[in-house]
Amino acid sequence: MPDRILRWVGERYELSALEKVIKKKEVPVYRHTIWYYFGGITLFFFCIQVVTGILLLLYYRPTAEAAFESVQFIMTEVRFGWLIRSIHSWSANLMIAAAFIHLFSVFFLRAYRKPRELTWVSGAFLLFLAMGFGFSGYLLPWNELAFFATKVGTEIVAVVPGIGEFLLKFLRGGEDVTGATLTRFFGFHVAVLPMITTLILVFHVWAVQKQGMSISLGAEEQKGKLKSMAFFPNFLLRDLLGWILALGALAAIAAIFPWELGVKADPFAPAPAGITPEWYFIFMFQTLKFIPAKVLAIDGEMLGVLGFGIVGVAFVLVPFLDRKANTGNASKIVTAFGIVAILYITVMTLISYTVPQTF
Repeated sequence: MPDRILRWVGERYELSALEKVIKKKEVPVYRHTIWYYFGGITLFFFCIQVVTGILLLLYYRPTAEAAFESVQFIMTEVRFGWLIRSIHSWSANLMIAAAFIHLFSVFFLRAYRKPRELTWVSGAFLLFLAMGFGFSGYLLPWNELAFFATKVGTEIVAVVPGIGEFLLKFLRGGEDVTGATLTRFFGFHVAVLPMITTLILVFHVWAVQKQGMSISLGAEEQKGKLKSMAFFPNFLLRDLLGWILALGALAAIAAIFPWELGVKADPFAPAPAGITPEWYFIFMFQTLKFIPAKVLAIDGEMLGVLGFGIVGVAFVLVPFLDRKANTGNASKIVTAFGIVAILYITVMTLISYTVPQTF
């Protein structure tokens, strides 16, 4: 039956070019090959997000009056609704974790060097979009934690020079976090961000398939001696095995540690103690806490936001700043930048969790 279907399709559509690419494509095999799998795992978690998000969308109502109750209904009345929501929430966190690992592995392997500059840029934007998904989706249950986290998170953009007030009103849909903010975040989460992500993701995957897997600088010198495996079926089957293991781990975590709903948001209540942002934002919030209110007559919070913005831009433009990578050499400055970034994120996150502080 599969052969008959393939013949039927092949008679109507020219698939020889695709078949040629599939048969020709190979993946280098060496000690860093393991890092290649995290790109596929990130994509797998994104697919899980799409499927579970659609299922949740069938019952969710994006209004301040009904959002919390609709999520509560999903978790208590809909068959396996609690599990679907838990999988959606946990897979979002695992997707961002896998994206961080994938991006930093690409960084240290110098896989962004010519001709893969735009592949790196698109991947960096995909990480930022994933964090945007996390931030916009955080408010949708309309619980106490999400409300106050979003309130503080949107207040930070107000310190951006020149356009801060505009950005604040644009994100909130007004002066304060209200039902308009919830509706706006819902639109971002299910329409705007998915549309942009799909376009960039299609380009990113196409670029990887077009240019092939990059080889680390150290292994590139021995390119003639490197082993390789066929992408189909060898590497693909290994990738599928990783997906199955990731699915098993995700299902176990979601079932053993179901995602809690909490208490419905009350805009007139004071912020409760112990509220913290999601782990992938917490190093930035902890940094802003350490910065003095004024630094040489400059607002400390504004200085911190601008600092993170500059680092983010530099991170995106690494392929164009690291000239040595294109000549086949590793820049110690760039390597140090990556190591410092990982250590900084780790240390600031640990400080925040070991020394609990509220917003």
